[in-house]
Amino acid sequence: MGSSASKQDSAPHVWKGSAPPTGVSQHLVESIEGSNETDVSRLQALELHIQERVAAELKRLRAQETEGLREAQKKLSELPAADEDQQQDDSTHQRQLTGPTRHEVSKAIDDLRAKLEERRQMRPLPEGVERARNEVTRCLRENDRRPLNCWREVEAFKEEVRRLEKGWVDKVVS
Repeated sequence: MGSSASKQDSAPHVWKGSAPPTGVSQHLVESIEGSNETDVSRLQALELHIQERVAAELKRLRAQETEGLREAQKKLSELPAADEDQQQDDSTHQRQLTGPTRHEVSKAIDDLRAKLEERRQMRPLPEGVERARNEVTRCLRENDRRPLNCWREVEAFKEEVRRLEKGWVDKVVS
């Protein structure tokens, strides 16, 4: 068992159909069988053809783009010289494109700092809010690893802030 091959090596299989001939000449069949062309070689040839067409199209588009750019530059150079108002508008536009000068920026920063100093006037917190805030801080320090134990203090602080906000809104609205 197993010492001899299960199939005998013989000549390649040739199919012989029992149907009537299909109308293909024997000469055509022989030329196809004798051809060195394979599916792979046909696919490679097709791929090369596609790559050549894409390269040609890209070259044509680049040339078209270059020509369009050249025409636009030519039109811009042919425009008549503008009068002085137009030149001033252009210089203003150019200045906007490049941004403000160093002195203008420094002046704007100084103005903003002055406005900020005016707004810095903070009023002291009401006693209830300050006390609730201190209670939350104390509780969080005592319960370093368990901040959820401070929920009562946090709720009391929120209630004090709510009262403060309501008073502010009432003052603004009336």
